[in-house]
Amino acid sequence: MPKWDKRIIIIDSLIVICVAYGTWLMFTRGGDGTGLISSGLENLKYYTVLSNLFCGIVALAELVAHISRKSKFDFTMLKFMAATVTGLTAVIIAAFLQPTYPNLNMYQGSNLWFHLIVPVIAVAECVFTSDAASMLSFGRTMLTMIPSAVYGLFYALNILFRGIGTWPDTNDWYGFLNWGWPIGIIIFLVIIIVTWLVSLALWLLNKLWRFILLAIGIISL
Repeated sequence: MPKWDKRIIIIDSLIVICVAYGTWLMFTRGGDGTGLISSGLENLKYYTVLSNLFCGIVALAELVAHISRKSKFDFTMLKFMAATVTGLTAVIIAAFLQPTYPNLNMYQGSNLWFHLIVPVIAVAECVFTSDAASMLSFGRTMLTMIPSAVYGLFYALNILFRGIGTWPDTNDWYGFLNWGWPIGIIIFLVIIIVTWLVSLALWLLNKLWRFILLAIGIISL
């Protein structure tokens, strides 16, 4: 019978706990002035929430499968995708949304966990402890664009069918259409491309890290 991998148990447990705590804060404290938080199930409209929940669910599934020792499912692609989408969240918040809305603190309450802590853990796991670079081909990194493309499609369709609305009840909660549909579409396309760039960066960093470990003799081929 295979032994338990302490790395998987520790990291997956940490991710599950962080996502669970962030979710609890989100549902119990709601919109407490931190920005991009609604009430109840309405929070599920945010890419940040969906990406973190996906990350937590994947970690929980891998943890249960590993502890039970009954599943031979390879979680490499799902973990890589989870690191990418949560990493994308961190990038968009830091580079676009926080500068765009400087009066909102997007690193407070549940946002601290979903915008920073969970993404950092997921990205660090992907780069420093996973076998993503050796298990996944360059072409498979492009699959990480699927979640962002699907989310963007539903985001646009929701606005087309229900209208943009007015703040705070707007259906354009990220403000991508503040400059009109042409710019909004460009933003969507850029986000999809950035998703792939994030995944590519993680893939290359993992490959570099494994090369370093190989060079100093910590791992072998």
